[in-house]
Amino acid sequence: MPWVALMILRSQSCYSGDLFRKNVWATRHPSNDKFPRNDHMDRQQILTRRVRWLIAFLIIGLVLSGLTAFPLETELDILARMLGISADASPDDYSGLRHWIAKVREGIVQTNADYPFMAYGTDWLAFAHLIIAVAFIGPLRDPVRNIWVIEFGLIACVAVIPTALICGAVRGIPFYWQLIDCSFGIIAFVPLWLCRCYIKELELLASDEQ
Repeated sequence: MPWVALMILRSQSCYSGDLFRKNVWATRHPSNDKFPRNDHMDRQQILTRRVRWLIAFLIIGLVLSGLTAFPLETELDILARMLGISADASPDDYSGLRHWIAKVREGIVQTNADYPFMAYGTDWLAFAHLIIAVAFIGPLRDPVRNIWVIEFGLIACVAVIPTALICGAVRGIPFYWQLIDCSFGIIAFVPLWLCRCYIKELELLASDEQ
């Protein structure tokens, strides 16, 4: 698939860029193939700061996603009012996005009234988001040692797309809403990928100190 090839090429470019910088400094300082001390430390601080800002952004996103998975009925009521959907209206009275929101709200309201235990499933969905957010504290504290968490996140982002498209089609989710779900994986993939590139460079700088 073209996007897979692009990912591989991008990974190679990050690594090749690290090697290029190392070789340039080795050429300028033949007696010592390490980066100059001051530049070395400054670069480490810059990269570490970037990684931590990106991870903080991801943690905040995961926490918000988790917390908003609890009060679904309340949130749907607010969204319905914003879209001008009446509280007692039938989904058939609307079309497009408003029809879908009205239908989802009706399903949530009826399910919570007759089968409230079904919401226990989305409670665990919220819990999963919060626990994954906790996992990212590892690379926030020590990016190089915990790079595997970043790579886990990248795999999860890629897996979002087939999951949304396959399960969405099976469950009768409108295609445009499946694309919205896919967008979360794509949006999160970008900062995670940048984190991985920066951490790989930090790893290279750390090896130069040894």
